[in-house]
Amino acid sequence: MQRAINAHCHIYPANIAARAVEGIRGFYDLRMSLDGTTEGLIRDGQKNGVVHYLVHSVATTPKQVRSINEFISHEVKSHPGLFTGFGTLHPESTDIEGDFKHLLELGLKGVKLHPDFQRFSLDGERAFEIGKVISDGGVPVLIHCGDYRYNYSNPKQAKTFLDAFPSLTVIGAHFGGWSVWKEAAAVLAGTPNLYVDCSSSLSWLAPDEAAQIIHQYGADRVLWGTDYPMWECDAELELFHRIGLTQSEERQILYDNAAKLLKIDD
Repeated sequence: MQRAINAHCHIYPANIAARAVEGIRGFYDLRMSLDGTTEGLIRDGQKNGVVHYLVHSVATTPKQVRSINEFISHEVKSHPGLFTGFGTLHPESTDIEGDFKHLLELGLKGVKLHPDFQRFSLDGERAFEIGKVISDGGVPVLIHCGDYRYNYSNPKQAKTFLDAFPSLTVIGAHFGGWSVWKEAAAVLAGTPNLYVDCSSSLSWLAPDEAAQIIHQYGADRVLWGTDYPMWECDAELELFHRIGLTQSEERQILYDNAAKLLKIDD
């Protein structure tokens, strides 16, 4: 069994996890079997060779930011060596710089943004304000990218954001463009400050399509993740292994790239 880093995991406090999962289920109209808790994440990963997790959550209002970041920090500290935590920011906060300083003080190692949930355009003024704070802080940002139903994080908007902050390391979730995967690869591949993850993508892409997209970005720029609690590890790994990559490419995507980016020691 290959070891893996699950580089895209949403977790929630036990008392709100069911409600959070139901909200995701409704937003994407998908069946989901996992419960969104930290314990559920670990159970799902342990049986499939996952040895580390990138965990985060998203604030849909400014007042949620600090409590979410405190929860993520608590979970990281309660599971030493198992989790890397990214904090959340909200573009309508009156103190983005203070919120960012707070998440760093909590020991969080990056930021997660979801323009479609948070209702801001990646090529707009609010995105640039928050991007400058993160870029100046020297940590990576994981951004949900793409959705044919909206116009917040689609490929041209993502490209504008990436070009505005060339020193900012960006992980573009869902191959850089959920539901617009091929367009995203055509627009974004070769952008030097971009990594992508393959979460919430492989169920919709044929193996040869996934292989083409991976090779457009380069196997050294792709991370593996399940978008927990949306997909189960075993099913996502089965789809991943069907792509037909070389062993070296699989090892890069499943472990090496995330380990380097997140500074995870063996």
